[in-house]
Amino acid sequence: MTEDARSSGGVQSVDRAAVVLQILARDGQAGVGEIADEIGIHKSSASRLLAALQAHELVQQDYDRGKYRLGFGILRLAASIPGQLNLVQEGGSVLRALAEQAGETVNLAVQRSGYAVNVDQAMGPSTLASQDWVGSLTPLHATASGKVLLAGLGSDERGKLLKSTKLAQFTSHTVTKRSELERELAEVASSGFAFTDEEYEYGLVAVAVPVRDHAGKVFASVSISGPKFRFAPRDQPQLLEQLRQAGDALSRRMGYSGGPESAVTAD
Repeated sequence: MTEDARSSGGVQSVDRAAVVLQILARDGQAGVGEIADEIGIHKSSASRLLAALQAHELVQQDYDRGKYRLGFGILRLAASIPGQLNLVQEGGSVLRALAEQAGETVNLAVQRSGYAVNVDQAMGPSTLASQDWVGSLTPLHATASGKVLLAGLGSDERGKLLKSTKLAQFTSHTVTKRSELERELAEVASSGFAFTDEEYEYGLVAVAVPVRDHAGKVFASVSISGPKFRFAPRDQPQLLEQLRQAGDALSRRMGYSGGPESAVTAD
């Protein structure tokens, strides 16, 4: 094979890989056959492309359904959320263990541009599971994860963020008054737990705890959510302890050397 031929083949492979990423970005997920049909290549060629992308963590496969979606290597390349890739890698086993214990959906979230961004999720064994929240931008003031992230900010930083963020109402239970929210965030900071009860969606209840980095700063949150008819976290002290331990375990994996924390921030 000549150098020009090898170069042409390499460019074609890169072009096809880029199209695969665009398809997954557009559709959220797709199977090998769907990708092959859209690009106009054989399924075996599409499978090799996906395997190469997966090896670089640019795509990942849902082993239950066999479909592919964008991987967290995309975030590493974009550098849109510092440390996120490492957080997800380290948090996977912690999230899965907690979801198995709780029997509900567990999410890992970070704060980005005034939203709580869900970066990983583990589903509990329940037959009635919550939706896939990975990649979702959710409001800080109306979600348990968001409240943990807000409470972890210094008062000046939190004040600036809330001043630029509209406290939109999603249900009749959403906290939309700044003074009321601040009182609740003080409780979150003191107890280490944030609760929401149908504040973002009717029927959805959640509880979250902080994840700290090596310097002790809250930079992520772990939450458990489930339907209100069966999930009442305030009445489940064992579950709350399991959640707290999960947050502490992930904090230690992120380099935090302090002991188990009850308060979110000292501010």
